[in-house]
Amino acid sequence: MNNADNELFSSLLIESGSDQSTEAIIDIIKGVAGGPTPESSIGNPNAWLELISSDMPEVLIKLLKSELDKVIKIDDGLNDNLDPESFKKRLRDLRREIKAQEISGFIIPLADEHQGEYVPKNAQRLAWLTGFTGSAGLAVVLRDKAAIFVDGRYTLQVREQVNTNLFEINNLSNNAVDTWISESLIPGNIVGFDPWLHTSDGIVRIKKAVEKAGGKLKALNINPVDTVWLNRPKPPLTPVILMDSALTGQTSAEKRAQISELLKKEELKACVLTAPDSIAWLANIRGGDVPYTPFSLAFAIFHADGNLDIFNDPRKFSTKVLNKLEAGITIFPREDFLPTLLNLGNKNEKIGIDLSSSAEIIAYTLRNSDAQIHRFVDPCQLPKARKNSVELDGMRQAHLRDGVAITKFLAWLNENALGGSLTELSAAVRLESFRREENNIQGLSFPTISGSGPNGAIVHYRVTQTSNQKLEKNSLYLVDSGAQYIDGTTDITRTISIGTPTPEMKDRFTRVLKGHIALAMAVFPQGTCGSQLDILARAPLWKIGLDYDHGTGHGVGSYLSVHEGPQRISKIPNRIALEPGMVVSNEPGYYKKDEYGIRIENLITVVKTSPSSLDLNGDKQPLLCFETLTLAPIDLLLVEKNLLNHDEINWLNEYHRNVRNSLLPLLDKKTQNWLEFNSKDLSV
Repeated sequence: MNNADNELFSSLLIESGSDQSTEAIIDIIKGVAGGPTPESSIGNPNAWLELISSDMPEVLIKLLKSELDKVIKIDDGLNDNLDPESFKKRLRDLRREIKAQEISGFIIPLADEHQGEYVPKNAQRLAWLTGFTGSAGLAVVLRDKAAIFVDGRYTLQVREQVNTNLFEINNLSNNAVDTWISESLIPGNIVGFDPWLHTSDGIVRIKKAVEKAGGKLKALNINPVDTVWLNRPKPPLTPVILMDSALTGQTSAEKRAQISELLKKEELKACVLTAPDSIAWLANIRGGDVPYTPFSLAFAIFHADGNLDIFNDPRKFSTKVLNKLEAGITIFPREDFLPTLLNLGNKNEKIGIDLSSSAEIIAYTLRNSDAQIHRFVDPCQLPKARKNSVELDGMRQAHLRDGVAITKFLAWLNENALGGSLTELSAAVRLESFRREENNIQGLSFPTISGSGPNGAIVHYRVTQTSNQKLEKNSLYLVDSGAQYIDGTTDITRTISIGTPTPEMKDRFTRVLKGHIALAMAVFPQGTCGSQLDILARAPLWKIGLDYDHGTGHGVGSYLSVHEGPQRISKIPNRIALEPGMVVSNEPGYYKKDEYGIRIENLITVVKTSPSSLDLNGDKQPLLCFETLTLAPIDLLLVEKNLLNHDEINWLNEYHRNVRNSLLPLLDKKTQNWLEFNSKDLSV
């Protein structure tokens, strides 16, 4: 900012009633720039201005936005299409720092201090070092060699983005990292790690691998990547908002009383919370620090007496929000978190901590005090998953709005797809524009998967300018998308025939549909886990020797994460029983490599059914079933009716009747006509 702008800036600040210095405001702007990009942000994109003042003249607002644009344009090292020489230099600089810290190597996970699905810009160390932008990965850099590990979703992407002359490419299987470390180290090597970026449970296996090779694992106080990363973004700074109990169904005090009983049962004085979704749910707050999810990155200590201490950047909390926080919630600076843990330990208190999801430095801090560490599963996760009636009503309203947007999109697609000009990117943009027309939308819930033909066979495909393909005639188009609404979160996948499908496409689609219907129609006793139901969705494909390599269902939050635990539907054993109020996805699929992909996804919620109980020799056991929340037509052109039985046809007809009854009054006449024609009942 030049002198003239600085003087104008200062005078306008005084005029607006702000007592913050120019330097403090520039620091706020840098934090805002460290937040999500506009396309992935949640909430009002101009809400950050409230962090400075709630009443500013338009000229000051323009000046602030201009300054934000300047900060965003500063090269933070995360730009696409960087010169390959840049990555060589970064690896060389990192090795120089590794040597300076007197270690033999360093582990770089794709993680932040909270172990979340999405990480902020300042935690994108793996992308900065290697160029890999997938959502799961890890690199190990030694003085003479380096490797990157990714899972099967990113086998193609990693080779496109990472220089294989610099990094060996490996699959992120259960023991691949351990094996590589054991085989690459020599006795006496010291491998460093950042204890904020690994969980206590997660670091155990790596430690064993290092020690197996005769080496030593060392927790570092300074992350060497941070030392050599020039212009590293600031931690994200986005405003916190309060959620009214009219949306949450419970006050924070009511939730805290419930969790307090769980602590007392374990004779705990307090527990540590590190998952932002748990803190958001418990305090009835939301934020926008990471892409696609309304989280404010924070730590918390919850006391058995019901008091909640949140450790966050105080600047995120406006005076208005602070004044309306419920009694028993106190905000502390983030840097006070570890000292407070030490103080708890000095009182010799029994502290609960989830060692599977908490950063190792937290357990380390408690271990080095006098605290009694008690392994304790995050107590908020299960109650959060059980949506109350208000949250479920909100989810239904969110899906109604989402269904309107999706149906408009499908009608538009039907009219334009055969023209030859539509691409994966243009279709995704149009879908988002339909969603943006709906009330209460806060943003997307994840990057839209928009895959045509062979790209649809890539399960977690993300279209880029490079990979973008046209929607070709007589192909399949798979679109997996979702939105965040203030009262609910959505996630839906539809597979659409562009032109005339082949008999094989119809056969595979119908088998996926049969699996989807089987799960949607399931009736099961209380205590049933998702892994016990997974076979229902796969059986029609298994019958002809086919399967899909992903879970059938994941939990979904209530204006929280689109991927929520602890419940899931998967082949992987899961002991979490499905309970009324839980929301999960129902998304079987089939993928033919290099040709097409098929997935049909609705969100469903667990409800009680009739008959209400199962009679086991006089012993009554409650019965449960699913209610489908998603409202959007399924492509009947892809249905091979002869493969469906009587009950399956009835389910499909009833589903489409519900879609029509719910959506027709909310659609324009043209879209109404399209929906009525394309969701007609199939004859039984």
